[in-house]
Amino acid sequence: MDASDERGPDIRARFKQLTQPLVDSVDAKLRDEVDKRVDERVDTILRDRLSVLERAIADLDRTTKALEARLDARG
Repeated sequence: MDASDERGPDIRARFKQLTQPLVDSVDAKLRDEVDKRVDERVDTILRDRLSVLERAIADLDRTTKALEARLDARG
């Protein structure tokens, strides 16, 4: 075994040790960005679905009031 074979693992370990904080930082930033985009998308979907439900509730409310008015007019 020559000296370069012995230094190979040491160089790799040292390189990993030096670059790991950078890798961790980039990973955290990417994870935060993905989480933010997912949250924004979920918020948009929920807003859209809630607006549909709000319109349906408003329609039901108007229909109910119209039926009550018709019943009051009869009685």
